[in-house]
Amino acid sequence: MDAPEKKTALVTGAGSGIGRSVALALAAAGWSVALAGRRAEALEETARAAGAEADVLCVRADVTDPGDVAALFAAVRDRYGRLDLLFNNAGTFGPAGVPLEDVSYEAWRSVVDVNLTGAFLCAQAAFRQMKGQEPQGGRIINNGSISAQVPRPNSIAYTATKHAVTGLTKSLSLDGRPYRIACGQIDIGNAATEMTARMQTGILQANGQLAVEPVMDAADVARTVVHMAELPLEANVQFATVMATTMPFVGRG
Repeated sequence: MDAPEKKTALVTGAGSGIGRSVALALAAAGWSVALAGRRAEALEETARAAGAEADVLCVRADVTDPGDVAALFAAVRDRYGRLDLLFNNAGTFGPAGVPLEDVSYEAWRSVVDVNLTGAFLCAQAAFRQMKGQEPQGGRIINNGSISAQVPRPNSIAYTATKHAVTGLTKSLSLDGRPYRIACGQIDIGNAATEMTARMQTGILQANGQLAVEPVMDAADVARTVVHMAELPLEANVQFATVMATTMPFVGRG
C-alpha cells in the first residue's frame, strides 16, 4: 500500500505568535509547511524551532503587496506542487487604546491593508491554486478574533476588519463549494502572544475600568487549527471560538 501523500500548508504571519505556534503544530503533525512573513529572521527562527526533520519553506512576503503574494504562492507551487491548506493569519491590532476621533487615516489604512486586503489577496491566490490543481480542492482557515463578534473599547479599525473577515469567510465558503474548497474561521481570545502582553498588565474594559485579563497557551489554538485542517474536505468547522475560559467575553459590555 502506498504511503499517504504529505499535505502542504501555508501559514502567513508565521514568524511569531499564533502563526508560529500553528506552523510548529502542523509540522509536528507531518505537514510540509511554507512559512510567510515580513521578517526573514523571524521565519528562520520558526524553521529552527520546527527541527531538522521538518519540511519547511521560508518565504519573506508582505501580504499587502500583490506582487509579494503572487511570488509567495508561486514559490509554494514550485516547491510542493500543490497547496492543501492556507492559514490566513497575518494581522495587526493597530493603534492601541486610541479614541476613535484620534485614529489617523494612515493608521486606519494600515490595519485595513493587513487584516482585510492582505487576507483577501492570500485567499484569492489560494483559491486559484486549489481550484486548478489535481486533485482539486483544499482548505482555507481565516484567523478572525473574538473581535469579529464583539469589540473592545477604542478598537474600531481592528474590530471593523475582523468583522469583515467573517464576511470573507462566508463568501469563500459559498464560492468554494463547487471546487471542494472548504473555508472556516477561528476566533481567538487572549492567547498568550506578544500582541496580548498588555492583557496581563491591565486593559480598558467596557465599564471604563482597567482590568488584568487571563490568557491561554497559544498551543491550544494550534491544536484546534490542526484539527480543523485535518478534517476531510467533506467536513468543515465553519466557525470556532477558542478563548481563555474566564476572560470577559460572554457578557462583555
